[in-house]
Amino acid sequence: MCLSTLQVSGPLNVSEPNSSFAFVNECILQGFSCEWTVQIFLFSLFSTTYALTITGNGAIACALWCDWRLHTPMYMFLGNFSFLEIWYVSSTVPKMSVNFLSEKKTISFAGCFLQFYFFFSLGTSECLLLTVMAVDRYLAICRPLHYPNIMTGHLCAKLFILCWVCGFLWFLIPIVLISQMPFCRPNIIDHVVCDPGPLFALACVSAPRIQLFCYTLSSLVIFGNFLFIIGYYTLLLKAVLGMPSSTGRHKAFSTCGSHLAAVSLFYDSLMVMYVSPGLGHSTGMQKIETLFYAVVSPLFNPLIYSLRNKEINAALKKVLGSSNII
Repeated sequence: MCLSTLQVSGPLNVSEPNSSFAFVNECILQGFSCEWTVQIFLFSLFSTTYALTITGNGAIACALWCDWRLHTPMYMFLGNFSFLEIWYVSSTVPKMSVNFLSEKKTISFAGCFLQFYFFFSLGTSECLLLTVMAVDRYLAICRPLHYPNIMTGHLCAKLFILCWVCGFLWFLIPIVLISQMPFCRPNIIDHVVCDPGPLFALACVSAPRIQLFCYTLSSLVIFGNFLFIIGYYTLLLKAVLGMPSSTGRHKAFSTCGSHLAAVSLFYDSLMVMYVSPGLGHSTGMQKIETLFYAVVSPLFNPLIYSLRNKEINAALKKVLGSSNII
């Protein structure tokens, strides 16, 4: 979820003859250019990764939904998070996989904008939900007596809806503004997803105000939520270290460890993409960094949350009907 500095293949000069900047209605999502055997391997790898991601997150969402004992705010947020991850990874990975076996690797501008919109909207919803989960953990540990009265089921439902609605409204105006711009040849996007950077590079005219607006919205949702999470966990850490019981401290750290790991995995790649425009990262490196928060993070989150959580393990075993699932 960032404004990439990627450029399209070849310079764009609007002073060239009309035939050189004819308007186009599709572009080429180049992805990774390599030999055919490597393309087949990458197709298999991405398809397998996608299947595992859907299975893992789907299993957790179903397990938490079916086990009434886990209908608590923490697990309700986790179930919603897993459900969100399914749609998040589905917005990009299927197209990536298909492109590995395609010679043309084309995508219509309508399809490109739809991918851009859903990928960024779901990513924004994920940022908001991770923040809400941090607030939930803070209240549960630092305000245990008031927690049941504060974090009610009704409030949880409102927070779910708020995260989804705000996520899908956040980039709506930039999408509309960018879609109204004229696009010219060359129409090659040297990236794995439809990112604002390559789309701006395809435009016939420069739009610095729209670029600044889009970058500002992206920065606010990423850095704003990250700072909120850091702030709440700073207060939480201070409270935990002040606990007289070592057992209580261990339980508190264990409860927050999975969420911190998920936040770190998701935000590390985002931060690298945002603080590195001046570091001159290659196009290939930017593609790999994008894959971390678009593919790797949704794949490992089910493992992170179920690895040391006995309640989730028990729920998974009950739903999947196996005694040795984890």
